[in-house]
Amino acid sequence: MIGLIGFGRFGRLTIEHLSNTCRMVAYDSGGKAELIQAAGADPVSFAEACSQEIVLLCMPISAMPATLENIAPLLTHPEALVVDVCSVKTLPVKWMRSKLPATVSLLASHPMFGPDSAQDSLQGHKIVLCPERIDRDRYQKIAARLESLGLVVIESTPENHDRQIAVSLALTHFIGRSLSSFGAEDLIIDTEGYKRLLHILEVVENDTWQLFEDMHRYNPFAAESRREFMNAMQTIEAHLISKEE
Repeated sequence: MIGLIGFGRFGRLTIEHLSNTCRMVAYDSGGKAELIQAAGADPVSFAEACSQEIVLLCMPISAMPATLENIAPLLTHPEALVVDVCSVKTLPVKWMRSKLPATVSLLASHPMFGPDSAQDSLQGHKIVLCPERIDRDRYQKIAARLESLGLVVIESTPENHDRQIAVSLALTHFIGRSLSSFGAEDLIIDTEGYKRLLHILEVVENDTWQLFEDMHRYNPFAAESRREFMNAMQTIEAHLISKEE
């Protein structure tokens, strides 16, 4: 049984893909009982969602510390396992270790897909797993279950994940938001490269500003990646200006 906390776009996607393989219950502070039921889970109270064997946290990174404090006394299942799906890992893992009972198992995860890219299928999509405090046999069973759904499982440490995601996700979203602010739009006279840039813009505009801000604020390596990218742009700009003189 999985208890899901947080029924946003990703929470809904999770229920839609997992509810046909196991029973799921879900809690959302905004209610949404009918939507939760339509997605395939049973709407329950916060305490009931926390009492399940697996508790899946689907909320903004910034909401994690307070949520962990609230769920800590409610994790009553003898084999309780808490799983997060944040797009950064170092801080959420630190928070889970410090705020949750030592008897609770911890598995940090980052599904490398979302409601737009995996609406129809999980086949071929990646998910990163950081086995922080979990029995190895139990972890391997979960990894095998995810692979049976078509996912490509990547095991990582939280730090290695955050270093790579600071470029592959945070920097990509930074470029996409910059294109949006610039006013990039469809053009009759375009190129394949420009179309790919517009695709980045389309992807990031479907995500919230909170997600964008959180992935930069809470990733300890994101600011460094932004600075290196901006420095590279300024170097290229200086080169072009020198050729115009």
